[in-house]
Amino acid sequence: MTTDEVLANVGPRLRRIRKEREVTLAALSEATGISVSTLSRLESGLRKPSLELLLPIAQAHQVPLDELVGAPPTGDPRVRAKPIQRGGRILYPLTRQPGGLQAYKIIEPQRTVTEPEPRTHEGYEWLYVLSGRLRLVLGEHDVVLGPGEAAEFDTRVPHWFGTTGEGPVEFLSLFGPQGERMHVRARPARPERASGDRSERPPRK
Repeated sequence: MTTDEVLANVGPRLRRIRKEREVTLAALSEATGISVSTLSRLESGLRKPSLELLLPIAQAHQVPLDELVGAPPTGDPRVRAKPIQRGGRILYPLTRQPGGLQAYKIIEPQRTVTEPEPRTHEGYEWLYVLSGRLRLVLGEHDVVLGPGEAAEFDTRVPHWFGTTGEGPVEFLSLFGPQGERMHVRARPARPERASGDRSERPPRK
């Protein structure tokens, strides 16, 4: 991979890392001292990345500098991405290319259940429970998924998922390209158990 190709991939990678952490450009600007316009130009590829710009961004995200730049391909198909901690969850990226479909293995430890805050954003998501019990709030639906159960939904529908409070939960998440920043929506009704037919999926709206 040439130097120009490496630099061309920095912008999409910066945007992906910021979106994964749900950080706005304004918040990142405040943390790094870099203007919003400069950060936006970096992510869009209109500003050439430099060590002076990348170092404070890496510090703000608490990631190694080489994660922002990216390592050259080695031909090894195995994904060795480092886990991400966000909101008490541990996310293991299963894909390594910025943009396109993103896959994660997510582990959420046992903890006190908080009031769900459904959010919306552009994209489409698919969840598959490996172990434990996962609570999914989707629009007017509030269900609990067990091991081997899956759900798929348009993320423009207000949604939230997390632990039921009965123990840790481990699940897979496949997520289509993300668009605008998330927005909190109305709180849901109390949860109900999912039906015995595992083929049922929450309806799209």
